Amino acid sequence: MVAVIALGGALGAALRYGAALIWPTAHAAFPVTTMVVNVTGCAIMGVFMVLITEAWTAPALLRPFIGTGVLGGYTTFSTYAADSAHLLRTGSPALGSAVLVATPLAALGAIWIAAGLTRRLVLRGARHVLLDVQVATPEDAR
Repeated sequence: MVAVIALGGALGAALRYGAALIWPTAHAAFPVTTMVVNVTGCAIMGVFMVLITEAWTAPALLRPFIGTGVLGGYTTFSTYAADSAHLLRTGSPALGSAVLVATPLAALGAIWIAAGLTRRLVLRGARHVLLDVQVATPEDAR
């Protein structure tokens, strides 16, 4: 189990590091990359949790590999806190406060929206297909 989580964590951390290399944040600027990483990680978690807890039975190691490993390594609370503290400490209190407020709101919104859309597309879509197969319509009687 620990090896699976470690492997996932290494993959997630490498993805986050790659994002930081591709889209570096300038000194005293809004940490867009950190926010995007955290928000996309939450959205992916929303999709993933609906799929493995409501839509299908996942293999035993998939949840810790993806959830704790990949997404735990990909997202970063510590960088969010450090970015916010840096902005507050270096004379950008409005920007630091914006990061402190916007990141958790966007992250919670992302997981909520992603989970809701996944439920709508996967679960309701599956039920609709089943109902179409099982329910006869008046045209079928002709």
